[in-house]
Amino acid sequence: MEIERKFLIKSLPDNLDSYPFHQIEQGYLCTDPVVRIRRQDEDYYLTYKSRGLLVREEYNLPLTKEAYTHLLPKVDGILISKKRYLIPLTSRLTVELDIFGGELSPLIFAEVEFATEDEAKTFTPPDWFGKDVTYSPDYHNSVLSQKIRKYK
Repeated sequence: MEIERKFLIKSLPDNLDSYPFHQIEQGYLCTDPVVRIRRQDEDYYLTYKSRGLLVREEYNLPLTKEAYTHLLPKVDGILISKKRYLIPLTSRLTVELDIFGGELSPLIFAEVEFATEDEAKTFTPPDWFGKDVTYSPDYHNSVLSQKIRKYK
């Protein structure tokens, strides 16, 4: 189960380059239900996500590089590329700050995953977070993959 809130960003945090990050490339084989392939650094995954906004089922299965490469031409929509910074907020919470490249540049947003719905609903975001877009399906990566416009 994935319990996650998503926010646009007002300003980038200080010392961004001091945080660990992943280079991510992902595409969608299907958007309803969501079936995604992802390369995260040198790891490869096939992911299923159910419908939902704050809470969704999520299953990740490992792929080989060869399987990922085989599925890549079957992607529907644009291939998303992003740099994901991992920024600790508390001992339990980490911000996943996504800075999109390619056709979705200069879109930037942050996701925070929670253990419970109550924890998610009572979360107070840091000052550098902007608008809460958790309940807007327009900011699901699967929806973004179907758009061919710049986010400015």
